[in-house]
Amino acid sequence: MTSEPAARVALIIEDDADVRQLLVMTLGMNGFTTIEAASGREGVTLVRDRRPDLVTLDLNLPDIDGVEVCRQIRPLTDAYIIMITARQDEIDRLIGLEIGADDFVVKPFSPREVGARVNAMFRRPRRTGGTPQPADDEVDTAAPAVPAPSASGAPSASGAARDPGVLAHGPIEIDTEGRVATLDGAELPLTRIEFDLLATLVSGPRRVWQRETLLSRIWGDGWVNDQHLVEVHIRNLRKKLNEDTKAPRFIRTVRGVGYRMIPVSAD
Repeated sequence: MTSEPAARVALIIEDDADVRQLLVMTLGMNGFTTIEAASGREGVTLVRDRRPDLVTLDLNLPDIDGVEVCRQIRPLTDAYIIMITARQDEIDRLIGLEIGADDFVVKPFSPREVGARVNAMFRRPRRTGGTPQPADDEVDTAAPAVPAPSASGAPSASGAARDPGVLAHGPIEIDTEGRVATLDGAELPLTRIEFDLLATLVSGPRRVWQRETLLSRIWGDGWVNDQHLVEVHIRNLRKKLNEDTKAPRFIRTVRGVGYRMIPVSAD
């Protein structure tokens, strides 16, 4: 007899009891076993002891603010982290801090929105003790977040792939299986979303990638009205690529449409 798969565990770090109960209900309806923490310190302890698959983290906690909690728990876990903030204008600042969160939700939020965002995240590959592996029933074969190069490793418009499973664009190399990206041989400290964005752009370097397409591939369906999310993550990715915003080297904005890779010069 086949045993049932273990339920995913979600840790809710939130000092507001009403919001906490709303998240308990929402995540429970989406198949999660939930555990709760009313303070940042308690949350850090529960991450270490319970190893959750998902963490929702309020920005304004009574002891340690959410930014510091996120910094402390990110080295301890590969769980998805959703920051919850009361102000839309804080999202740019949070992403600019590179704190390691995967997504951001603004209060007041609807249970349906949170459920959709969580489900979209779990359709992306997730680290599990090293190499990320999606669950068998969550692989989105129609729109993979990170397109792989051809098995032959044939040259592309962005330059020859060094090995099968590696995308290349000038000094950028992307190991799609190991989920490691390098620039001039140095590993880039990319978040999951930044890695997926870069790999997608490099996989079709001559293509203009519309914001709606990037949202669908990387965040999942139902996100076409949240194009600002793409813009702020592209901005953060450019910083890590040491881009000059006035004279970009790698990523070009196609005004009113989206983004494409800038052709590399022939050696």
